[in-house]
Amino acid sequence: MSQLDGPRLSYTDDDGIHRELALVEDSPRVTVGRSREADIACASDHDVALLHAAIEWTGTHWTIVDDGLSRTRTFVNGERLSGRRRLQAGDTIGIGSSVLTFHDTATSCDPTGMADAVPAHAPLTPAQRAIVVELCRPFTENAAACKPASNQQIAERLFVSVETVKTHLRTLFSKFGVEDLPQNRKRARLAERALQSGVVTDREL
Repeated sequence: MSQLDGPRLSYTDDDGIHRELALVEDSPRVTVGRSREADIACASDHDVALLHAAIEWTGTHWTIVDDGLSRTRTFVNGERLSGRRRLQAGDTIGIGSSVLTFHDTATSCDPTGMADAVPAHAPLTPAQRAIVVELCRPFTENAAACKPASNQQIAERLFVSVETVKTHLRTLFSKFGVEDLPQNRKRARLAERALQSGVVTDREL
């Protein structure tokens, strides 16, 4: 089993690049904060404290810890965190404007926890499906550190205008629940959700 088959965090970094961080018991504490020394650094997000929160291994499971040092606090699945909470597969962790997702395929038959957070195949029109597939296509080369396709690249592959791509993406942002994210993170988060949920499969790429 590879490291990324086990417990891990997925998120989009300051440059809009999708990242996967494996959680291993030999390194039982992962820090998140604005400090560049943090394991997951949100250096450009001033709503994040220098040391905002930590993901810790207790000996039996992974937990998220926020001791109240941050001004904006930490949220798990939209609920404000106070102290420590055990992480379950699919939990989303909100820290400032960043969103981290906890995955653990060993403890859940739905490791992404997104079955209800993204649309099934049917609600997407053929045009929307074509757009999101092309958005995700670069991830076939290096899924752990890759930027989604640009509007221009999508337009050229599908023989449509860039404005058409933008129009469909606005609808897709809404359908996948990422419309409220900062502009520079929407595309990567949409691609991440589409791939993790199975809306876009490796076979299509």
